[in-house]
Amino acid sequence: MDLTLKVWRQKNNKAKGKFVEYKIKNISKDSSFLEMMDILNEQLIEEGVEPVAFDHDCREGICGMCSLYINGRPHGPDEAVTVCQLHMRKFNDGDTIVIEPWRAKAFPLIKDLMVDRSAFDTIIQAGGYVSVNTGGVPDANSIPIERDKAELSMDAAACIGCGACVAACKNASAMLFVSAKVSQLNLLPQGKAEAKLRVEAMVKEMDDLGFGNCTNTGACEAECPKEISLTNIARLNRNFYAAKLS
Repeated sequence: MDLTLKVWRQKNNKAKGKFVEYKIKNISKDSSFLEMMDILNEQLIEEGVEPVAFDHDCREGICGMCSLYINGRPHGPDEAVTVCQLHMRKFNDGDTIVIEPWRAKAFPLIKDLMVDRSAFDTIIQAGGYVSVNTGGVPDANSIPIERDKAELSMDAAACIGCGACVAACKNASAMLFVSAKVSQLNLLPQGKAEAKLRVEAMVKEMDDLGFGNCTNTGACEAECPKEISLTNIARLNRNFYAAKLS
């Protein structure tokens, strides 16, 4: 395939950014999107042009680093995949592909397509952990847990913190991420001791970091590569109100 790429280039957070157009040829439909980006960068290096900076790590849909806005959608046109799992067969020969970084106040741009998502780490540090001694693996396994709650907790724990929910939301809300991290702990017996403190601390940190409010449009769930459910947000709200009233 021959493609036209319109890539956001920006030296740093202070510099003025712009879209730069590149032509790229003979791309296999079996290539992943990031492999296509690698080919582009090899071409730019050969031409003496600085390569495009973009985040990536595992390239297996696990780490959430490969966060790109592609043709107006977080992670591109496929469903329930990260950018590294997106393949070029989702595009057609001659297509123009627009590639941007996440756009959110709480995710300041570092360079080109890279943004600083350490705000998520700060939210986790505020309460996304269990501080009580849960014992060794045999001890933990001896604690009875209802199957439905265990499965809901595991579903919430599938969140990889990529930030697609924030990028998709018109308010740049992090409620889906925060609710998933709260649910995965608050649903389990090991997380009950700090459940009220956890939800208050993580919501406060989210607000302090400048994320927007949730208005329940559902864009976050629609674009989440791990299909995290909006029911986690409802659960978070219930937990938050209960903590405030207690």
